[in-house]
Amino acid sequence: MSPVAQIDPFARTRNFSARRIVWAESFVLLLLVGWLYFSIVLHLAGQWWRDPNFSHGFFVPLFSLFVLWQNRSKLVAMRLKPSWWGLLILGFALSTLIVGVLGAELFLSRLSLLLVIAALVVLFAGWESFAALLFPWAFLILMIPIPAIIFNQITFPLQILASKLAGFVLPLAGVPVLREGNIIMLPEMALEVAEACSGIRSLLSLGTLAIIYGYLMESRIVSRILLALAAVPIAVAANSMRIVGTGLLVQYWDPDKAAGFFHDFSGWLIFVVSLIMLFVLHRLLRLLLRRSTEDTGVIGEGGN
Repeated sequence: MSPVAQIDPFARTRNFSARRIVWAESFVLLLLVGWLYFSIVLHLAGQWWRDPNFSHGFFVPLFSLFVLWQNRSKLVAMRLKPSWWGLLILGFALSTLIVGVLGAELFLSRLSLLLVIAALVVLFAGWESFAALLFPWAFLILMIPIPAIIFNQITFPLQILASKLAGFVLPLAGVPVLREGNIIMLPEMALEVAEACSGIRSLLSLGTLAIIYGYLMESRIVSRILLALAAVPIAVAANSMRIVGTGLLVQYWDPDKAAGFFHDFSGWLIFVVSLIMLFVLHRLLRLLLRRSTEDTGVIGEGGN
């Protein structure tokens, strides 16, 4: 019997034991993290359920898990290079958790979970592995609701912008308008562009879906970034269309139905329109990039 054949059973036994130890350590860590963040995650899921502005949060961790599963073979094949920098990041993450809990700051306590995940990856797998996980990890930030102070700073300018756009378009359709801030005065009634009508809900949901759509449907990094950025003007334009449609119905049809059924139903309708606009933009980007590639090819052939 060769020396290799004699040593091989012992090597397999050692590898099996090492794997068992790794799995046991991972299980203990998951228990500790679960114990620390159970109430925080539970409250976070409750906010997704209650607050329509952040209902897209349910899809964020699911998509991150999908990305991990899709790249599982690459991740498993990577060589582990643990780094002690993970301990420093872990200390900062736990400090953030303490500050968030003691200060009743939900955003910090929830953000600390992402920092803990990053710390554990760096500590046990290394920076190279964390770089491979950067996109699904960073995408998780979208599941955390924006702090109220920042949320209010975003919604009010969106209300004013939507009011201005509607105040500009409606007179072009023959509807006399007097705008005062976020109030649009029509001959039949006054329309208030409230916080719920600011478009922030569409902006957050559409931005999340734009990133998912870009990842699934586009391989070019530039196109993915452009699709994600385009969610902002698309959401603003679509929300302005909703207000304009309401104003037209108030003027030319029935004010009660316009402010009632149409106002409620148009939210879903406008979101579908936003998705269609995103799809059309993607087709245009592909067409432009294809033409640019063809032109470059033609110039290169001519140069040769």
